[in-house]
Amino acid sequence: LSGRLPPPEGAAKNKPVRPNDLYAQNFAARADAQADALARRDMAALDLDNLAGEIADLGKSERADIASNLRVVLLHLLKWVSQPRKRSRSWQASITEHRTRIEQSIEDSPSLRRYPAEVLAREYARARKLAAIETGLPIETFPDTCPFAIEAILDPDWLPGAP
Repeated sequence: LSGRLPPPEGAAKNKPVRPNDLYAQNFAARADAQADALARRDMAALDLDNLAGEIADLGKSERADIASNLRVVLLHLLKWVSQPRKRSRSWQASITEHRTRIEQSIEDSPSLRRYPAEVLAREYARARKLAAIETGLPIETFPDTCPFAIEAILDPDWLPGAP
């Protein structure tokens, strides 16, 4: 491999793509080129100015995904408890889907196993606000602190009030 990517559409075909050019393009192209340069141990092709930040951003992205999925699970659990007559398979499917996404993130990055517990209070507060908006119920309807244990929240078979 040459370590070069094909030029973006409309670019001169013989002009090499430099790391800084890649930085302005899409993330996947940059990541592929940098992974190739690392595998070849081609230090000259590495964009060291941006590579460390991009690697750090990957960790942030994984954490953000877990937090976002946790917030959705909490939102639907709050709706499940506060509106038992409106319970639906759609809510249950959403809970299951977002639990699965958290589980997959943790499988991919086992070091993040404790992260859901670390952000539970913050994400619960956000989910509580969303639950009030989506249900039209006063925010005081929902407890100030999360009424669910993190183990239960992440348990694929648990629903509050389930028989």
